[in-house]
Amino acid sequence: MSVIKAYIRWVDAINYRLGRIMMYGIFVMMAILLWSSVSKTFFLPSLWTLEMAQFAMVAYYILGGPYAMQMGSNVRMDLFYGGWSVRTKAAVDCFTVFFLLFYLFMLLRGGIDSTLYSFKYGGERSATAWRPYMWPIKVTMCIGIFLMLLQTVSELFKDILRLRGEEPDAL
Repeated sequence: MSVIKAYIRWVDAINYRLGRIMMYGIFVMMAILLWSSVSKTFFLPSLWTLEMAQFAMVAYYILGGPYAMQMGSNVRMDLFYGGWSVRTKAAVDCFTVFFLLFYLFMLLRGGIDSTLYSFKYGGERSATAWRPYMWPIKVTMCIGIFLMLLQTVSELFKDILRLRGEEPDAL
């Protein structure tokens, strides 16, 4: 159990810190979109702003996702779940988490294949006028999905501890 608790502390600490940093990503997106508006109004429109805002949004959501899961901010179908006891919630979560793990594993596998393709063929580029390289956002997505996998396992371990009658350590 000490190994499980150490894993939970380690993963939660990483995702907590990264999530707190990524909260400021909203300001990055706002700055990009503000520049887009200013440049379209007063100067020549920038080719890079829309796609860069999309890349910033992907990083914001993908890297902030594990933090949202850790804080319990993820969306649930709360029709029955909200009224259950902590142990019942933990038991159901121990079962349903395997669907999420499978999904995230397949998503990571596809992301890694796509990233390798991007590197293999001389640097895949977007088909837009700006033509940025695609590998930076693909690597970011793979990192975020991997961190989400780690956080999902952490949540599984927390549920196992709850089923054993223990409460996981808080950050």
